[in-house]
Amino acid sequence: MATGYLEILRARHALRLLTGTLVGRLPNATAAIALVLFVRAEGGTYSLAGALAAVYGVANAVGQPVLGRLVDLHGQPRVQLPAAVLAALSMAVFAFSGTGRLPLAYVAVAASGLFTPPLEGGLRALWPSVLGREEQVHTAYAMDAIAQEVMFTVGPLLVTLCVSLWDARAALLVLNALGVLGALSVVVSPPSRAWRSALREAHWLGALRSPGLLVLLGAFLFVGIALGSITVASVSYADGHGGDAVYGWMMAGLGLGALAGGTVYGARRWAGSPERRLRVLVALLAVCYLPLLLTPGAVAMVLLAAVSGVFLAPCIACAFIIVDRHAPGGTVTEAFSWLVTTFTVGASVGTGVAGPVVQAGGTVWGFAVPGAAGAVSLLVLLAAGRVLAAPVRGGVVACSPENDPNRAVEPRFSSGDRA
Repeated sequence: MATGYLEILRARHALRLLTGTLVGRLPNATAAIALVLFVRAEGGTYSLAGALAAVYGVANAVGQPVLGRLVDLHGQPRVQLPAAVLAALSMAVFAFSGTGRLPLAYVAVAASGLFTPPLEGGLRALWPSVLGREEQVHTAYAMDAIAQEVMFTVGPLLVTLCVSLWDARAALLVLNALGVLGALSVVVSPPSRAWRSALREAHWLGALRSPGLLVLLGAFLFVGIALGSITVASVSYADGHGGDAVYGWMMAGLGLGALAGGTVYGARRWAGSPERRLRVLVALLAVCYLPLLLTPGAVAMVLLAAVSGVFLAPCIACAFIIVDRHAPGGTVTEAFSWLVTTFTVGASVGTGVAGPVVQAGGTVWGFAVPGAAGAVSLLVLLAAGRVLAAPVRGGVVACSPENDPNRAVEPRFSSGDRA
């Protein structure tokens, strides 16, 4: 199983790009918990902490596709590094000014979220130029999903470590400084400096003019809702079954399940089209959410949480392949960034929806939300099957002033059903 992953990591620049991207994304992965701990240390309320975290999340959702389009137009170094520096400086302003001047706090946090560089989409755009074969790129997408689960597990631990060693302000500063170093490591690498987007047709919609991509984004909005709602329902369950420790184990189980599922999925080569395979994976994801409705004892519930996460990483990895197949020429970074944004927005919506549901109907109804959201995601994919069956091939389009001046074509694969 490990052979395919080791083959990718041995490829020139691959380990550096993966590591740099993960380190560069640490500020984004830890923003919510770091903001909460800092506001609490400043004597602020949890309502203020939640509001600041929400402002950061909304700004980040807006900024990712915008910066992704700029990367496609102007290259990675010209956008990624300045954005990382601006994001870190904005968070530093917030860290030193504190919560005493709320307008400044909100503006600084919003700017930090807005300028967070689209390193995640940028890495996926680089894989075809770093790896030699299409199946390696697909394995790399799965490895991306696995690494993401690891990062969102390790990131909060780094925050708490920084707080225990120094304080909450230092945690904000250190993690954002690490983010700049990670972005720097990526953009000075030869693949990042050499990468150019394909020729693109000037269009204000950019990547969103692809019907297939719109279908995928619609489906993954509900996958995000499912994931976001689980976190709220799990808090409600833990309140009656052991408190924060049980909640922590449930979230760890969810991440471990996704890690295991992504590892197995990426270790083999799959036949058939990724569009058809995604429908199967989303169906399995929705089914695996249903046992959570049983709400058994704590140990069994942790196991069920792990089962519910098994197909999450495979769904994400398969979606990466479909994004590459459906993104119009010259918009691949923007398209990947839209997927990240949609998933993030969905998770936020799921959190907001599950709260009132739990309040009105209890924990069991809270766990009904992810199953329902997964079913709606599957219905979207089934209803738009014909749209997804006609992927854009990424062909070169006529030149326009919007195209890269070097007229270089981004490396990408465009095979038919091979996956």
